[in-house]
Order: sequence, then C-alpha cells, then structure tokens
Amino acid sequence: SHPAGVKVLLLNVSRAVTWDVLIAFSPTEHPRMLNVTEKAKAGKIHLPREIFQSLSSQTVRVVVTVLNIPQLGMFQEINQTGQVLDDTVVGITVGETSISGLRDPVQLTFTHGQLPHGITPQCVFWDPSKGQAGGWSSSGCDTELRNKGTRCSCDHLTFFTLLLNPALDGSTAQALIAVATAGCGVAMAFSVFTIAFCIFFRCRFRSEETLRINLGLHVNLVGSLFLLNLAFLLNSRLSTGTMPGTCKVLGGFTHYCLLCCFTWTALEGCHLYLLFVKVLGTYIRHYLVKLCLLGWGFPALVVGVAGAIGSYGECSIQTMDHQVIAHLCWITSKHLLVHYITNCGYFGLIFLFNTAVFGVVIQKSCHLQGTGVVQRDHRAWKVALVAMGLFCLLGATWALAFLTHGTSSAAMLYLFTILNSLQGIFIFIWLVVLYYPKVKETVGSFSHIIRHDKATTASQ
Repeated sequence: SHPAGVKVLLLNVSRAVTWDVLIAFSPTEHPRMLNVTEKAKAGKIHLPREIFQSLSSQTVRVVVTVLNIPQLGMFQEINQTGQVLDDTVVGITVGETSISGLRDPVQLTFTHGQLPHGITPQCVFWDPSKGQAGGWSSSGCDTELRNKGTRCSCDHLTFFTLLLNPALDGSTAQALIAVATAGCGVAMAFSVFTIAFCIFFRCRFRSEETLRINLGLHVNLVGSLFLLNLAFLLNSRLSTGTMPGTCKVLGGFTHYCLLCCFTWTALEGCHLYLLFVKVLGTYIRHYLVKLCLLGWGFPALVVGVAGAIGSYGECSIQTMDHQVIAHLCWITSKHLLVHYITNCGYFGLIFLFNTAVFGVVIQKSCHLQGTGVVQRDHRAWKVALVAMGLFCLLGATWALAFLTHGTSSAAMLYLFTILNSLQGIFIFIWLVVLYYPKVKETVGSFSHIIRHDKATTASQ
C-alpha cells in the first residue's frame, strides 16, 4: 500500500533487453506495462534500451511513481507562474545510480485536450538545487506539442511534469517593456499639462471653493501618476547593476508611488460620494489639507513598515522558459505576502468602493438629465467621454491587472500595459472636456453642472 496521492509501478528489467520499455500512466490509475503494439489512452513513458545496456547489473529495478502534488504538499515552487497539468508529477528511476546525458532520450507523452488560448505547455523537471527550496527547470528537455497531447524528450531521469504557462515569450516581454516605457514618457508629459491646466483654473476661479477643492484633488492624483511613471522609468534604467542598498530605496520609492496613486484614487471616489450622496450640509474644515495628509502620509507609513522587515530588493521578470528578461527593484519573492496585502488586497477594496460610487454617479446624472436639471446642450458623445474619464479616474485601468494573472493572453497584457500607462492622457482629456466649456459659466465639475437649484438634492 502507498500513501494517498502516490501510485507506483515496480519492474525488474534484464540488462540484456533488446527492446524499448513502454509504460502507461494516468492521474487516476496505477502505471502499467504496455505491449509494443498497444496504444495508451493515458500518458505514455518510453524508456530506451540504451539505459539498460549501459548498466553493470544483470537485472535492475525500474520504479515509476505517479504523484498527486496537492495531496502530498510537494513540488511547490516559490512565485510559480505556470500550472501543473492535472496536478500530476511522474518520477522515473532505474537502478541505484543517477542517469543523465542520454543520446536516445526518455520520452513522456502527457495527454490533454485542447489547451485554452494563450497557454503554452512546457516540459520541466524538478531541480532541487534551484533557489532555496527547489524549482522547475527545462534544461535538457524538449517540448513537442502533438495532436492529443504533448511529448517530452529528456536526456535524464528524475521527476517530470507538464507546466502550463502564460503565453509570454522573450519577444512579447521586450515589446511590452518598450510599450510601457513609451507610454510612461507620454503620460508624464500630459501629467505636466494637466497640473498646469488645473493650477490655471484654480487661480482664475478663486471664489469657487468647491471648484478649487476638486481641482486640488485632481492635481494630487495626477501628481502621484507622474511620480509613478517616473519611478518606473528610473527602475527600468537603474535596477540592473545597482548596489543592494540603492535597489532597496528604489524599490521602496516605486512601491510608495504606487500606493499613493491607489490612495488618491480612493480619495477621488470618497469626494464624489460626498458631492453626489451627502450633498447637503457637508463641510469639513481644512478638507484638502487633511486629504493630502492621508493621501501622501498613509503610503509612507505602509512603505516604512514594509522596508523595516526587508521587503525590498532586486527581483527578476522571467519568460515561460525561465529566461530572465528584466531586473527590477521591487518587493522580493520572499515577501510576496506584502505584495498581496498592500497591492492586490488594498486596490481590490478600493476598486469595489469606487465601482459602487461610479454606479451612483452615473445613475444620479442620468436621473438629473431626465428631469431637466442638467443643461440640454450636452451631446451623447460628451456624456460618454465624461463617463469613461470618470471611470478611468477611479482606477478602472488598474483592475485589468487581475485579468493578467496565470492564464492571460498576450492581448490582455498589451491592453493592460497600454491603457494603464496612458491613464494620465485619459484624465487630461476628461478634465478638458469637463472644465473648459464652462469657463464663462464659472462651472467646473459635476457638482457645478447640476447646481441650478438648491431646492433639489444636487446643490453645491
């Protein structure tokens, strides 16, 4: 008997064997011997006779082990991007010695149906010397995608599996980096235009307190975007070959800029909630100053705690064949929990709140337009553009990051990179469409557009 999740086949094979050995394996059945003419509906192992003819013993024991890794809790690679096919690992040993450098390779055929779009299979084996706890490696193994499965040809014996990786190769990764770099440069230029635009309107309409607060919020959000784009460009240029201390500082600065961007996105959502839901009697003393303390201070506190536990350092971006294509100063693989909590979890909560606020704002705007409170000269394309800009303002482009994990296609990666790097341009267009036509009316935000009668629930 064997533990749950382990299936074993034991064979005694003579050194004088003159044929290849064929073995069938399945995640649900025990491995078994095959005749030369028999076709396996499950996976198939082909052991060349070269293995047995090179052995010194007359008879050797062949052990084929099929493992279900979730049940055993084994073969867990840190920061693994691919998924193990059927959670199955196949181990092969012949005799008591290590076998490698075979001229006639061992062949394993993993059966599977049509793979999802954007998934690339890769033959790998478990390398205990990789990293601190071991990891998957493809050295010495070739991958051949066939009609109803994938054939792996490897020049050694060990534990094998088929890894299903996202479709990110070297050329795609380099193209994404180039697109992101160009997009960040353009976004920084438009961020400067946006800040100048907001400062101009704040100076022109000094008496409009709500307008000044709105523009002050926009300036801080766009400023955080400018710093984030700057941090990315510095990181992509200076991360390679830097001193460990410098890389930690650069990683912490990049993380701080990202958290500032998320926080100011949340504050924009809170401000819109106050304008459209808590419309009457809302007054907070030194409102913008308090928002600035929260928007810039809270991320500094989080980064300070993360830096104190040594979360920042050099990390690498790898392709599906584990080829390093870029180095970044960021949160290290040892502290992935920091990334999941402070980035993924934090933004997830912000996005849910802002999505609810966006729905309330759109519903309120449509209701007011239907009752005639909003001016009738607004064209449909303007309303659509303002709505799209508002959704972008509330961080919708960052939500695409959740769709680029694990099984994402190259198209989704390009979409996330392009839209997110050009977020500053979208906000600039949104502000121009929203504010510029209202210069003569001294009206500059949604709250001013609908401010015609304090008897309604849409007063200033």
